Amino acid sequence: MKRTFSALWLIFGLSWAYPAAADPTLKDLAARTELYPIETLSLSVRQFLTGDKNGKPFTIAGELRFPQGAAGRLPAVILQHGSGGSNARDEFWAKTFNEMGIASFLIDSFSGRGLTRISLNRAVLSPFDPILDAYRSFDVLANHPRIDPARIALMGFSLGGTSALYSSLMRFQQMWNPRAAFAAHIPLYAACPITFINDTDVSAAPIRQFHGAADDYTPVAPCRAYFERMRAAGRDALLTEYPGAYHSFDNPLGNKTPTISKGVQTSRACNLKEEPLGRIINVESGQPFTWKDPCLQTDAHTGYNEAAADATRIAVKDFVRTVFKLES
Repeated sequence: MKRTFSALWLIFGLSWAYPAAADPTLKDLAARTELYPIETLSLSVRQFLTGDKNGKPFTIAGELRFPQGAAGRLPAVILQHGSGGSNARDEFWAKTFNEMGIASFLIDSFSGRGLTRISLNRAVLSPFDPILDAYRSFDVLANHPRIDPARIALMGFSLGGTSALYSSLMRFQQMWNPRAAFAAHIPLYAACPITFINDTDVSAAPIRQFHGAADDYTPVAPCRAYFERMRAAGRDALLTEYPGAYHSFDNPLGNKTPTISKGVQTSRACNLKEEPLGRIINVESGQPFTWKDPCLQTDAHTGYNEAAADATRIAVKDFVRTVFKLES
C-alpha cells in the first residue's frame, strides 16, 4: 500500500515538473495528457551487461501527451532527459512533436528513484538504467490503444542520449526486452567512451545523432569513431556535428554564452572497454572502471546555440516524417 501511495504522488507530481510558459498559445496545449507508472529496476553495470534481472525494483513515471486534432493510432516519441533531470528542452521537444501530430512520452527516470540530478555524483545511478527504462516505456506505449507500436521512436539528451544510442544494441534488446523494436533512435550529445562487445550489431532501425563539435562534456570524437565503425558494418547510422556548439546546445533556456557547469563529472578523458563477463575496464590502466577512476574530470561547458538548435529541429522533424510516413 505504501508503495502504491508513493507511486501516485510521483505520477501526479510529474505534471508540475515543467516550467510554465509566460504567455502560452493554443498550439502549445496538448489535447490530452495521461500519466503512467513504469515498473523498472536499478541495476549494477555488471547486472545489466550480463542480463541479471535481480535488481532493485522502482516505479518511475511517464507523461503521455496527445496532439490536437489527431485521430486513429498515432506515432509516438519517447523522450529521455539528461543527468540534470528534466528541463525546458524536454518540454520543448514534446511540444514540437505534438505540433507535428505525434504523441510524446516524457519519462522521468529520477523522481521515482529519489533523485533530482546525478551530474555531480554519477555513482548514484548506473548509466544503463535509463536503457532499461526505455525498454519498459516501450511496453507501456505499445499496449496503449491509441499508439501504433510499429511507430515508436526513442530520443534522448546526454544521459538520455546515451540510452537512445545504445538501446539499439541487439544484445541488450534480446536480454532485456525483445519486443522493444524502436522505429528510430535519436540521440543528442550522447557519451561514447565505452567500446562494448558486439557494439556494431544494432537493430535495423535508423540512428541519427546530433552533437556539438565544441562539446567538452561528452566529446564527439569517440562517437565519431563509433559511427564510422557502424557504417563500415553496413548500419544505418549518421552523426551530425555542429561547429562551435557545446553541450545542451538545444536547450531554449540555456545561456547563449557557454558557461562552465562547476563540479559535473565527465568521462571525457576515459578510454573504456567491456571485457567478458560484463566488466568495464580503463584501457590505459587495465583496471576496472569506477566513478573514482583517475581518468574522470570535472567541469564542462553548456550553452544554447541557436544555429545548431534550429538545424537539429529541422533535421529531426524531416527524419521522423520519413520514418513515420507522415504527410508534409
